[in-house]
Amino acid sequence: MHNVYKFETVSEYNVLNNHETLHPLVSVIDFSKAAPRSWGGEKTVRINYGLYCIFLKEVKCGDLHYGKHTYDYQEGTLVFVSPGQVVTIETTGEIYQPKGYALVFHPDLIHGTTLGKHIQDYTFFGYQSDEALHISQRERKIVMDCLSKIEYELEQAMDKHSKKIIVDNIELFLNYCTRFYDRQFLTRDNVHKGILER
Repeated sequence: MHNVYKFETVSEYNVLNNHETLHPLVSVIDFSKAAPRSWGGEKTVRINYGLYCIFLKEVKCGDLHYGKHTYDYQEGTLVFVSPGQVVTIETTGEIYQPKGYALVFHPDLIHGTTLGKHIQDYTFFGYQSDEALHISQRERKIVMDCLSKIEYELEQAMDKHSKKIIVDNIELFLNYCTRFYDRQFLTRDNVHKGILER
């Protein structure tokens, strides 16, 4: 039986990634600052997240299994996980340096907000979505801009506007991701139609 790593809080995940906790419910993580990891040399690693996590992967660290599917991801893709879901990573067991970024937030952050009422509309968080979001360089700039706005807010002294601005920027980020997914499926459908027509 493989160990299951559980991350119920933002601070627990920050500790793994050598990242300071600026807010107890949300974090933007730069994986290049994390210590190299090997998951104790295990070749199969199971991770149970109690958080919403969006990963911008910039290094291939093994095959990712999510639900009953192998997640279609490679370098430069976005991967989405929601609380309670378990991700299995098949690794070589060797030490590697994580690269990329993550936005992680606890469900309590969006409780009672417009985003909290509509989070289920972002279907790419579900197990049934076994296709990662492949983004272009232009789309990556938008993603990084959204993350930097959230990070900027986290670095400021908290005031009565902080939560709304952070949650609104997360929602904006997710709305862009919806657009990018629609583009991805439309592009793929057009490619398939062209092949069928030929």
